[in-house]
Amino acid sequence: MGDLFENPAGLCGFEFVEFAGPDPGKVAEVLRLLGFMKVATHRSKAVDLYRQGGINFILNREKKSLADYFAQEHGPSACGLGFRVRNAHQAYNHVLEKGAQPLDIPTGPMELRLPAIKGIGGAPIYLIDRFEEGSSIYDIDFEYLDGVDRHPQGCGFYEIDHLTHNVYRGRMAFWADFYERLFNFREIRYFDIKGEYTGLTSKAMTAPDGKIRIPLNEEASAGGTGQIEEFLMQFNGEGVQHIALRCDDLPACVDRLRKNGVPLMTAPPDTYYDMLEERLPGHGEPVEELKARGILVDGSTEGGEPKLLLQIFSATLLGPVFFEFIQRKRDEGFGEGNFKALFESIERDQIQRGVIKKE
Repeated sequence: MGDLFENPAGLCGFEFVEFAGPDPGKVAEVLRLLGFMKVATHRSKAVDLYRQGGINFILNREKKSLADYFAQEHGPSACGLGFRVRNAHQAYNHVLEKGAQPLDIPTGPMELRLPAIKGIGGAPIYLIDRFEEGSSIYDIDFEYLDGVDRHPQGCGFYEIDHLTHNVYRGRMAFWADFYERLFNFREIRYFDIKGEYTGLTSKAMTAPDGKIRIPLNEEASAGGTGQIEEFLMQFNGEGVQHIALRCDDLPACVDRLRKNGVPLMTAPPDTYYDMLEERLPGHGEPVEELKARGILVDGSTEGGEPKLLLQIFSATLLGPVFFEFIQRKRDEGFGEGNFKALFESIERDQIQRGVIKKE
């Protein structure tokens, strides 16, 4: 996909997500359940590279590192993001000119110095221009394990589709401006979701390359005990709420996730599937197969060929952080039609746990 609009930082997709936790072994187990395989270890630090398809997840186990301090404050979490750029030096100078706060990440001898700026919750955003096979940051700073497939298929996911930030009420505009000013992101969707007791607003931002998508969520009402507020309390601040992984055959991927023991969010009621043909006439999807797995469907069937998005969510796996699994069939949205259904299912769970008190 070519640039959608001017791309001053030369963005070209997600390079990696960095993870950390007070117990790195538990984070590693979650990554394995999701189909990621450890393929390399850092030459001088306690840092591991996990892969599935074209997705790079980095687990940072290094004590007294920025990741370690982040995990002490926030628990198991996505503690850093890597953005691919055409030229890291130029991109770094550009974002500094636009007011980004530089972060100094200590490096060892003979290691690449990755330019980084302060992002959501203090997590670094790294700017990476070495991602070609054979000369990537992993080829230089990591050692591949003997005999492993460097791009394992795992459960069948091949790229990061988007990742969502939860922010304090009144801060959505700040973070939207952050991504607009530094990287020329644009708002492509805006939701205002209301459940029976709580609500949220969401502003979906996309980068000029069309590959980096970051929805921003905030609580809709002051003093609420909704799901965004609960996340912020559990996480001890703003941060990445969920990461969406993309595939080409979601039912098969869900079967693999289930086989691995990944807990998935409670399936919607049968009425959801009974109403599917009414909501999306002529969608052409095998309803019983979707229903058996709890897969949600969104999109439109107007004007000929259906444009659909299939999606399902895990339960929370890293503290309050969860994962989304999606398959796009010509639909580029975020499951707006399912958003309210998902929101209401989480609200029901909050009521059952006593987080929300029914009047």
